[in-house]
Amino acid sequence: MFTLMRNLRRNLLERNSFGKYALYALGEFLLIVIGILAALWIDNWNQERQEAKREQFYLSGLREEFSVSLLKLDTLIAVNRHSYQTSEELLRQIPGAATPGDEATLSGMLIEALSYGIAYNPNNSLLMELINSGRMESLSSTELRKRLTSWESRVESLHHQEEGLRQQQELTKDLFRRPDGSIRTILAQTGAGPEALALKGGRDLHSNLPLLKSRVFENNLLLYMMSAISTETNHYQPLRREIETILELIEAGLE
Repeated sequence: MFTLMRNLRRNLLERNSFGKYALYALGEFLLIVIGILAALWIDNWNQERQEAKREQFYLSGLREEFSVSLLKLDTLIAVNRHSYQTSEELLRQIPGAATPGDEATLSGMLIEALSYGIAYNPNNSLLMELINSGRMESLSSTELRKRLTSWESRVESLHHQEEGLRQQQELTKDLFRRPDGSIRTILAQTGAGPEALALKGGRDLHSNLPLLKSRVFENNLLLYMMSAISTETNHYQPLRREIETILELIEAGLE
């Protein structure tokens, strides 16, 4: 092809066909320009195709991560709600409790209200990789990028609230570590924990009813219950709505 073009150019020059040569030179120039532009277009098309495939890969992985994180959060909401609802019921039961049977019931409610640890642990390995590697620009949605970037700060705020909730829970449980409280009684009446800690039978069980009826216990349990309700209302539910919005944005970007 190039040999043919050189021969044609030489023949035009030898015959002094300068007009035709100029026209030929222009055509050759345009052909070169078109070839360069075509190569650039193909290169850009390939690059865009690779970027689109990369974005789809990231979106698919993020969808899986946030779907699992949503399930974890729903489970945690249910556990936390069960704890504060049991606490509320416990507070209603205490004034009339006076018999060993009542104490057994209250011991079971104490386990339900105060034994569950509350800690949200979302799946964010791919998100952290995107942020730390500077690949967030691979996601074309500006709104999605903004929400993903602020996700970590939202979770940190939630963890701070959960820490306050755990501290309040421990303050309430600490009352049963005092000399006038009995953890043994709670374990024996409920069979909670490993079999070795069930402690059924043996010496007489110390009653926790006086401690349960104390104003200190009531105050601590009320503060714990209020903190648990606030954790759901002001942190878990807003975070749940945020996850749903993120999942909607991810779905919108998936082909």
